[in-house]
Amino acid sequence: MNNNNEPEQPPKYRPKRIILVRHGESSGNLDGAAYTTTPDHTIPLTHDGIQQAKLAGQQIRDVISDSGKVGNWKACFYVSPYERTRSTLREIGRSFPRNRVIGVKEECRIREQDFGNFQITERMEKIKETREKFGRFFYRFPEGESAADVFDRVSSFLESLWRDIDTRLQYDPSDDLNIIIVSHGLALRVFLMKWFKWTVEQFEYLNNLNNCEFRIMQLGDGGEYSLAVHHSEMQMQEWGLSELMIKDQNCRATGALIEKCPWYMDSFFDPLDADSEDGDDGDRSADKMNS
Repeated sequence: MNNNNEPEQPPKYRPKRIILVRHGESSGNLDGAAYTTTPDHTIPLTHDGIQQAKLAGQQIRDVISDSGKVGNWKACFYVSPYERTRSTLREIGRSFPRNRVIGVKEECRIREQDFGNFQITERMEKIKETREKFGRFFYRFPEGESAADVFDRVSSFLESLWRDIDTRLQYDPSDDLNIIIVSHGLALRVFLMKWFKWTVEQFEYLNNLNNCEFRIMQLGDGGEYSLAVHHSEMQMQEWGLSELMIKDQNCRATGALIEKCPWYMDSFFDPLDADSEDGDDGDRSADKMNS
């Protein structure tokens, strides 16, 4: 019982890692003309894509088991409903014994950005040229979505993800829980943007994940998730993270006080006068009005 005579809430446990995986190579990645005759959600993996997914499964299992050294771990999967993501998950799953998997959930909100229906190649080329001029985040494809639209549904998914972790997933808190999300390049970049509160400008500089490439968000010493626990600064630079974004990742990994890592404020303000006080500002404002 606490001081208010209310029953204490049970402690909330968090996954050790959240791993974001892009699907393997698809026939659409190989030849964009596939989208002119095949619905986007039914585009299949290529033979190489299947092999990529198998390898990714082995690599992910090595990470979460520390190459077989860690025995108390579990995995829970979330997957986009598209054929290429489901097939990627199927191949990844070959590396996981049944007793290690506590759940799999298809999640429509992490699907690919909607580009419209069947995509005429010449028209899409012109549309993508316009997108480059307009800006990738806010440009909405005719009959489709903008990255901002994807941001909204991914934000909704994150709320559901935490509810699942808090109340629905059945697992032993002594186990290392790993959430593995198999999705698409833009949706995963938006996920990271939402999670780490990156700005639209910072999003524009992010590079897409390669097929079956994955990003590992792992709990750092201060209880914050960070890319810097598992990934190097050179990798993060290659992904398009700025120096300030990498600094924030390092702070999250080491548990440094946020006051020592004020990069997010610096993204919005010119350097502020740390010595100014409200009274002085008011005097200066009055002087300007009377001059």
